[in-house]
Amino acid sequence: MSKKKENQENTNPFNNEMDLNKDENAAENQETKTETETEEVSEQNDLQEKYNQLNNQYVRLAADFDNYRKRQAQERENLLKYGAEETLKKLIEVLDNFDRAQKAIENIEDCKQVKDSFNLVCNQLRDTLKKTGLEVIETEGKEFDPNFHEAVMQTPTSEHEEGTIIAELQKGYKIGDKVLRAALVNVAAAE
Repeated sequence: MSKKKENQENTNPFNNEMDLNKDENAAENQETKTETETEEVSEQNDLQEKYNQLNNQYVRLAADFDNYRKRQAQERENLLKYGAEETLKKLIEVLDNFDRAQKAIENIEDCKQVKDSFNLVCNQLRDTLKKTGLEVIETEGKEFDPNFHEAVMQTPTSEHEEGTIIAELQKGYKIGDKVLRAALVNVAAAE
């Protein structure tokens, strides 16, 4: 009977059709599996490529930032080291005039000539400092301002309004809005 069953299965047209369907389904499944694997590999390759691209951008950006930081540090160091260079070049001329005046004073007995030489050099120094941005803080007759003035004395008086600067004891200087040294002043107080 087993031979008979075998013959029946072989001769049964539905069995052949089923076998064909199984083979077709297996082939389709294999194709789908292959396509899916190909898509996954392709997607992995795309992701890897994007990762590599972003990683390269990150490395370049980090290197650029590091170079920027080093450049800024170098510029800051140079500014601190050589920032006063132009001012010092201007002051060298004044120093030369002090040296000339010192040599000229050695043989001079006339005080007026010494006074004139001194005033000339002093004015040159003031002009040079003014050109570099140094300003004298105004004091006498002005209202006391603690941002620019330092009151070291208060004098009771009826001649001046209270809080008015009567006398300047030491000049104050500023560059732009920044106070380098506050002016030492005597301020009027109520009697």
